[in-house]
Amino acid sequence: MARIGYTMMCEQSRPDQLVRDLQSAERAGFDFSVISDHYAPWLDSQGHSGYAWSILGAAAQATDAIPLMTYVTCPILRYHPAVVAQKAATMQILSGGRFRLGLGAGENLNEHVVGQRWPMVGERHEALEEAVEIIRALFDGDGAVNFRGRHFDVESAVLYDLPDERVPIGIAVSGPDSCRLAGAHADAMIAVQPEAELGDLFDAAGGLGKPRIGQVAVCWDPDRAAAVRRAHEQFRWFGFGWKVNADLPNPTAFEAASRYVRPEDVAQGIACGPDVQTHVEAVKAYVDAGFDEVALVQIGADTQADFCAWAERELLPALRTL
Repeated sequence: MARIGYTMMCEQSRPDQLVRDLQSAERAGFDFSVISDHYAPWLDSQGHSGYAWSILGAAAQATDAIPLMTYVTCPILRYHPAVVAQKAATMQILSGGRFRLGLGAGENLNEHVVGQRWPMVGERHEALEEAVEIIRALFDGDGAVNFRGRHFDVESAVLYDLPDERVPIGIAVSGPDSCRLAGAHADAMIAVQPEAELGDLFDAAGGLGKPRIGQVAVCWDPDRAAAVRRAHEQFRWFGFGWKVNADLPNPTAFEAASRYVRPEDVAQGIACGPDVQTHVEAVKAYVDAGFDEVALVQIGADTQADFCAWAERELLPALRTL
């Protein structure tokens, strides 16, 4: 049976509201949670982008048992990997062992703010591999870590507060190179497309038996037309795919790129409205592709409490049958 998660979408709600929404999700019975780690929203209409790591600290104290995970953090530009390791170890302690570190090669949207050149994808994957090596070495806790790489240097770094339970690492994949990296170095695979081939590549690179974690956007609303309008207003960029989304530099660029995306186009790619089976089918695509865990993104800041109540009554029981 697949585990069903809840997404704290930093781009669509205030930080304090995200924590309250996670409390609702825990009461509703979601199996785990993930949080986006962005500097900017995809579109200005989303209107938010709080600091994910502060929100995680608050969430750890405001909840009792629901697991937490970054989905995903980029450790190659905006953050140095040694600092990511420190943040992750601290979160594991604060959460009582409930934290997983999701890593990925990032998007220009969030990383350009530090004023560095946005590298091509091959270079980003090289940097990510170095970053994972540094983070894992710091998690090992075997004395000071010194590292000289093409992309990073580390000088006598030590994590003085290590958790009792090592932080699991998930790596986001989208093709052969990232699947190779994840299979060799990660404890879990992360993807936003229900493609069985990604899991096969992950397994072949050493990931056999490790969890596969997916994410799917949905837009529940008692009024399907209202759900479609809201999904179009806030998530019409969603269908571009990672290769496009990774390179656009700011919300203005996403606005321009999605100008001709129609509401009916969005409705074809995102489950909208009150029908339970429509949402079950969206999750089933991931389950059929071999994913063990699927995190839901409910579109709409003001709908989260009602969505969680509906999920508890109808959606989660239906998904438990998959």
